[in-house]
Amino acid sequence: MKLKRRKKLVNYLNILDQPVKFNPFVFSRSFLLWAFLGLIGGIIAGIYWIVLEFLTHQLAFFDGWLVIPLMATCGLFAGLIIYFIGDPGEINLIVNNIRFNKGKLDPKNNLSMILSSLLCVASGGSLGPEAPLVQITGSTGTWIGKIFRLKGEELRSLSIAGMASGFTALFGAPLGGSLFSLEILHHKHAVEYYRAIIPAFVASCFSYLVFALIIHLGLGPTWDLSAYKYSGIFDFGYAVVFAIIGAALGWGFIFCIKFFKFVFEKLQIPIYIKTFIGGILLGSIAYYFPVTRYFGHHEINELLLGDFSLKLLLAILILKIIAISITVTSGWRGGFIIPLFFVGATLGLIIHKIFPTINLSLAIVSCMAAINSCVTRTPMSTTILLATLTGFGHFIPILFASLTGYFLAPRIPFISSQMEKEEE
Repeated sequence: MKLKRRKKLVNYLNILDQPVKFNPFVFSRSFLLWAFLGLIGGIIAGIYWIVLEFLTHQLAFFDGWLVIPLMATCGLFAGLIIYFIGDPGEINLIVNNIRFNKGKLDPKNNLSMILSSLLCVASGGSLGPEAPLVQITGSTGTWIGKIFRLKGEELRSLSIAGMASGFTALFGAPLGGSLFSLEILHHKHAVEYYRAIIPAFVASCFSYLVFALIIHLGLGPTWDLSAYKYSGIFDFGYAVVFAIIGAALGWGFIFCIKFFKFVFEKLQIPIYIKTFIGGILLGSIAYYFPVTRYFGHHEINELLLGDFSLKLLLAILILKIIAISITVTSGWRGGFIIPLFFVGATLGLIIHKIFPTINLSLAIVSCMAAINSCVTRTPMSTTILLATLTGFGHFIPILFASLTGYFLAPRIPFISSQMEKEEE
């Protein structure tokens, strides 16, 4: 009897020694942390967007020839901010820190990024707010992770989740924004940091919710290309053909960037002089072709609704690529994803002008997908983002175009930090 009692006592003690589990679900403390990060990311993105819209409306009164001194002055001030406060870097630095700096994004230069990017984007630079938002929200994820003493993959995942919340807020696509933050980190392996997928999804959903509440964001497409009707299996072939043209333009864009980078690197002058020169050049282009001003969020609709001649569309296409290249290489701050969509939309309109019988929506969305996938190496997220942003209900043609642009991209990626160090 004594032996049986001892066995029962041992069993009871073993049971009591186990932690009491009140939660029978996957839901955990980590979920709350990801959700909190998404809420913070949505608030940051909402405030940034409101300030950006206010500045844009204020500076939009400077039109005509006044756009040249305006953009030159804004470029000068942005350069001075970077020179005196600190260089926040570009997308290359963000990817490099996530991959090779243990997933840490340093928030010390966030003030410089916020101020300089607001000036650059609001005055009419051909770069969008996606890169600044990603840097700010990603570094917020790192900061929160350090507060909770996270290390290794947990810290990296929180930084990526922060990046995803920034992407999502701007694009209004939680799934696409989440995948973009993962795909852009490597030129071959789309989900190298697969542990960050669920954190990114959760943070993106909460970020989208808060951002939508702050700016009263609707659920409709940003650029309406929904007037597409499937006409047969040949549509997939057309999508691939359009994508091949888009990929060729992507190569041209990359070479244009490299040319202007070489030119500005040869100029041994402070960054604020480079941004000043860049402002003069960008203002001159915007004076003659106003639709090339800004990063394209509203200008794509202007293209779609306008009646531009073939010669004018060709001029807009060439000058927009030059404007993006000058903006990137002269030290202006911002992201080039939406500007690339603008270039793709212009190319699609040109193709339709030459061959009026082809479907306009299919040509535009295929070119947009191909050029972005060619430059950024993000075929999956590009497909989802465009399906959401354009209302193009047929998912597969976009995927065909994205994959075509991806596989026809240069062997050396445009974002050099997407490569492994031994590959360079």
